[in-house]
Amino acid sequence: MTKQTFVDGLKAGLQTTWTLGKIIFPVTFIVMLLQYTPVLPWITELIAPFMGLFGLSGEAAVPLVLGNFLNLYAGIAGILTLEMTVKEVFIIAVMLSFSHNLLIETGVALKVGVKLWVVLVVRLGLAFVSAIVINLVWSGGQEIAQYGMVPAQSGAEVSGWGSIVFMALEKAAFGVLQLAIIVIPLMIVIQIMRDLKWLDVFSRWMAPVTRGLGMKENTSMTLVAGLTIGLAYGAGVMIKAVQEDGVSKKDATLAFIFLVACHAVVEDTLIFIPLGIPVLPLLLIRITTAVLLTMTVAYVWKRNEIARERKLNYEQTH
Repeated sequence: MTKQTFVDGLKAGLQTTWTLGKIIFPVTFIVMLLQYTPVLPWITELIAPFMGLFGLSGEAAVPLVLGNFLNLYAGIAGILTLEMTVKEVFIIAVMLSFSHNLLIETGVALKVGVKLWVVLVVRLGLAFVSAIVINLVWSGGQEIAQYGMVPAQSGAEVSGWGSIVFMALEKAAFGVLQLAIIVIPLMIVIQIMRDLKWLDVFSRWMAPVTRGLGMKENTSMTLVAGLTIGLAYGAGVMIKAVQEDGVSKKDATLAFIFLVACHAVVEDTLIFIPLGIPVLPLLLIRITTAVLLTMTVAYVWKRNEIARERKLNYEQTH
């Protein structure tokens, strides 16, 4: 490894942290402030009447709003305040697996070049459809969920807008710091792998998987990063891949669709274990949905491309 490799990786890591930090800091700050205003309770009240569509009580809107505006941990904290059946907790867990941290992760997706309507339709669509299907298909899980050893949430009361603003700034800054701690070393490692040509070998190993999902080999690092460390952090790899590795908008969109359904699979699955729900079905639902949805979109996309080419050739010859 040369010094230049390290410098290039560090630069890429700092650039990615800056790019994503401009999304994470303001969104985290604003949402933290909103928790101490009537806005989030108002949104919760607004969507409560629709919870019956998913087999949930009106109060289930609380963890769904927290999870979508903040993250999975906030959603789980909301679940812990409610007495619900195993089926209800499982439905919320599946919904939040597909659609959580919506504001930040949508902003990140837009930076990659994925269209806004694709982000919202895929994430919210998967959450809604999965909940309705589970509610209709599964008749079990009627016992009350027993919450296990869940890490204690900080319950310190915050009073006064000065303290609230300081706490929001602290949370936002920590979010960016956490991003930097993950992304900068990751970018250095990727730069080393690129310079040593290990990425070429890795892409060849992953070729059958990426081709099967309708993407080119150079999308492999994006998929692995998203699967292991999550959508927001994995987007740093995705942005760099689009800029430097020639990943097309089509492949970036397909990779995003796959990762919406199936990202941070280890962490996002394990954190639901203390809630007393079956996590293996949760994992299988995510993986199966990701594979089938991505392959379907890739197939339709390819058919449309072929149709456009045929039309273009016909117009040129007539």
